[in-house]
Amino acid sequence: MSVTARLGIGFMKVLARLPLPVVRGLGAGFGHLLYGLARPRRHVVDVNLKLCFPHKSDAERARIARQTFVYVAQAWLDRSWLWHAPAEVIDQRVRIVGAIDEIDVGNAPTILFAPHFYGLDAAATALTKHNPKPSTTIYTTQRDPMVDEWTRKGRTRFGNVTVLHRVDGIKEIVAGLRKGGVLYLLPDMDFGPTNSIFVPFYGIPAATVPSLSRFARLGKAKVVPVVSRFVPGGYEIEVMPAWKDFPSDDAQADTALATRRLEALIDTMPEQYYWVHRRFKTRPPGEPPLY
Repeated sequence: MSVTARLGIGFMKVLARLPLPVVRGLGAGFGHLLYGLARPRRHVVDVNLKLCFPHKSDAERARIARQTFVYVAQAWLDRSWLWHAPAEVIDQRVRIVGAIDEIDVGNAPTILFAPHFYGLDAAATALTKHNPKPSTTIYTTQRDPMVDEWTRKGRTRFGNVTVLHRVDGIKEIVAGLRKGGVLYLLPDMDFGPTNSIFVPFYGIPAATVPSLSRFARLGKAKVVPVVSRFVPGGYEIEVMPAWKDFPSDDAQADTALATRRLEALIDTMPEQYYWVHRRFKTRPPGEPPLY
């Protein structure tokens, strides 16, 4: 077991006992430090913002970039109390709003379209705590086994949650949906060319796995967007009405539509989206790299 991982997890357990303003203040400090020191990752953020928001001034993009590093650090430290604090602390700090009946009422197979906003772990924790229905999420293995186990336990802390690896295939996912389960899906990252298609993301071709359309068709599931927002007292998790025009028989068109709707959500709070990811690392044949 990694000594660094053991110390880090121990630190998070201690942090879980502290008031939220202290945790958020510490995260803000770390975020500003990261912005200054993590130059390769800052370059990724700067490229993403310049590609996606060419109409914004350099000063505005720099402000968004600095704030996104603050949210990166705060979201990471917030895992301390999300995964270790008493349940009543989570109830005080995380509020679910919107069309919650889309999840609560009935047994229709449901996919939660959960884009990579920094509050995604808060959304997963709150929704699994709130709703006892069987749910599934797809997981990327962490390099350190101890961190991997800590992350898995944190994400399955409440509810009836099955965590699957990205390489586990689709049979169990589809079977869970057809039984009336819930799939927490984050389909807005670049996982390379395998099984991906290119759709415009802010006008730039972006390699995207069409899993949202595919799972919705195979599982006969409705798609319910979930947006997680940082707020001063913790998080606000908004459950939006199910999409009435999704899926179609065209995975390409579905994926492009979902991406356009994602853009509209990002535009409401660009600082809170996961710009630290190399969203355009996979290029169409013949096009030069962007990073």
